[in-house]
Amino acid sequence: MIAAFSLSPLGGDDSVSGSVADAVRLVRDSGLPNETNAMFTNVEGEWNEVMDLIKACVDKVAETAPRVSLVIKIDHRPGTTDGLTQKVASVEAKLADD
Repeated sequence: MIAAFSLSPLGGDDSVSGSVADAVRLVRDSGLPNETNAMFTNVEGEWNEVMDLIKACVDKVAETAPRVSLVIKIDHRPGTTDGLTQKVASVEAKLADD
């Protein structure tokens, strides 16, 4: 499965980038395929490992913020691997045909 998630620390006085960086560091250290863009962090793996990682990210951000907002979008497609790159490659191939 692929999960796209976004965390927002709420109620703190500082910039959110430090807390978000702490969460992204957890994702990158997880060993799961991932990518981060301006809006979401995408991670690919089995259901439990992805959800456990997202929970760990929420817990990490909650260490410095009294409240955490979380948005998750999931593409659950059992048996599919390398979806992070294959989905994009498929679109890029179509664009190259133009």
